[in-house]
Amino acid sequence: MVLPSVAPQGQRGGFVVFLKARVTWTRAAAGLLLSTAAIAHAQHHGASEGVGFSGGRAYEYARDFVAIGPRWPTSPGHLKAEAFLREHFRHDQVEEDTFTADTPIGPVAMRNFIVRYPGKRDGVIVLASHYETNYWLRNINFVGANDGGATTGLLMALADKFRAETAGGRKLDGYSVWLVFFDGEEAIRSWSESDSTYGSRHLAAKWGRDGTLGHIKAFILTDMIGDRDLDIQRETQSTAWLVDLVREAAKKHHDEQYFFQTEESVEDDHLAFVRRGVPSIDLIDLDYGPNNSYHHTAQDTLDKISARSLQIDGDVILETIRLINQR
Repeated sequence: MVLPSVAPQGQRGGFVVFLKARVTWTRAAAGLLLSTAAIAHAQHHGASEGVGFSGGRAYEYARDFVAIGPRWPTSPGHLKAEAFLREHFRHDQVEEDTFTADTPIGPVAMRNFIVRYPGKRDGVIVLASHYETNYWLRNINFVGANDGGATTGLLMALADKFRAETAGGRKLDGYSVWLVFFDGEEAIRSWSESDSTYGSRHLAAKWGRDGTLGHIKAFILTDMIGDRDLDIQRETQSTAWLVDLVREAAKKHHDEQYFFQTEESVEDDHLAFVRRGVPSIDLIDLDYGPNNSYHHTAQDTLDKISARSLQIDGDVILETIRLINQR
């Protein structure tokens, strides 16, 4: 995704064993510290009550997903990413929404994943992210740890909570929750209205034709919010009352400092729904690295995201859902 005014960025024996052991221990310790920090944050916020959300688990999912490597459309990595999602949600109610996108490199097969958890009320809250990486960055080993990877892990960890709450034929209190993993958010060649957001434009049009859009009470898009230095901007085209609810949810968890300190107008997957009258919000952090220097570069790696940021995201999203259900 880009702002309308911003162009996209195109030894020896025993000592070696000792070093490898030390690196392995250091990585394990780092993972433990991340998970411990996320758990402490959850306990402070009361998220551990009942069936809780785990930012540590979200980070682990993101780590495993990012380990696939680059996953641009038409690549072997993209097929592995599809298989990853398919395997993870094999016991859930999942739909694979396949379509062919007309792109600057010709027709490209793409696939959205929609995972549904039924609720007691008539209506749907959609939580969405995109999962692919950029075709035009295919030669720089761009793994999109924050840009696609972190929020894929976030939605997977949220699914753990919804899955537990709907086990045995039960239903969520309130509206149904659908998780959507969009394909083709990134431009194939250069960001434009026609060369970007392929998956969301396709699905919004499809749901418009079959009447699904009329059942959506809120559409919440997550994008690039795994950043260790979390700073979620207020996206100015988002629905005002949803912005207010997210702000209220963040305040409840004492996380106001991470939300809406600045504002930006962002072209992203929510716009296809905004333009069709669906209440929508884009939760996005476009301040990624010094002067946004990690965005769309090979520096968008796992060490730039954190379990604590994902815990904050999950806590605020779940509270926002609770507030939507109260409307």
